[in-house]
Amino acid sequence: MRSQIWLYGVLLAMGFGWGLTIPMAKIAVSTGYQPMGLIFWQLAVVVVLLGAVTLLRGRRLRLDWQYMRLFVMVALFGAVLPDIFYYLSAIYLPGGVMAITTSTVAMFSLPIAIALGNERFEARRLFGVVFGMLGVVMLVSPNASLPEGSAIFVLLALCAPALYATEGNLVMKWGTQGLDPMQVIFGASLVGLVISAPIAVATGQWINPLKGVGLPEAALVAGASLHALVYACYVWMVGRAGSVFSAQTSYVVTTFGVLSSMVILNEVYSIWVWLALVVMIMGMVLVQPRAARVLVPGRAFGDTGSG
Repeated sequence: MRSQIWLYGVLLAMGFGWGLTIPMAKIAVSTGYQPMGLIFWQLAVVVVLLGAVTLLRGRRLRLDWQYMRLFVMVALFGAVLPDIFYYLSAIYLPGGVMAITTSTVAMFSLPIAIALGNERFEARRLFGVVFGMLGVVMLVSPNASLPEGSAIFVLLALCAPALYATEGNLVMKWGTQGLDPMQVIFGASLVGLVISAPIAVATGQWINPLKGVGLPEAALVAGASLHALVYACYVWMVGRAGSVFSAQTSYVVTTFGVLSSMVILNEVYSIWVWLALVVMIMGMVLVQPRAARVLVPGRAFGDTGSG
């Protein structure tokens, strides 16, 4: 009994930590920083922290050519591309809405999994996808009282979970080449640094850390650190309690993402946004696989995707 209470406590702490990354992202973009510069420094923090954790676990960095296809795929579909959409939409959307859209990873994952042959059709989970779509409709409804023109940015924000879902399914299709999830994220983050650095410089989005550290910069470091540390905890949780139990983090992340945005960003939502949250959580419950194989997390929480 004490062990169960402890695991649920860790689950809540993980959800709280990942939920906090959402208002941190909003603060990071508040002074005009563009996605590629933010992505580079976010990956740099993840590399330092997860690199240290990987070495402490007695695992070595694997950058052999046989692993590069995996690392490039995870870097593109799990970090660089989705974070471009994530940061662009975070400029215009409330943090609570970002939290709700991020929770659609599982809804996107199911049809992709069926298309790739990773999953069989299941009516219960199809209803979960329908609930997820209904939640999105509620968010883009004029009744949601979002800022004018926000509907397009809700749709833009949905590109990030769609990419995370694609990543999870491709990893399931290809496997991890014998690497554990921590090694995959570490290697992919290094590849992501190599991809994002020249793009950030060439497009004028580079962020010079020597100019000083203010609130946006501190929020970026805090968000990336939370993501890396909570993910390390998440990997431990999967090994200790199983992936189905650990996947429940997604419910907590969505809820804490909304609540922390209210507290930190002073956001207030219409009843339609709250209804969208409830409907989305119902969809997550229905679409959740009975024996999830959670492999590589999305930006804000474990990818509950296919399995």
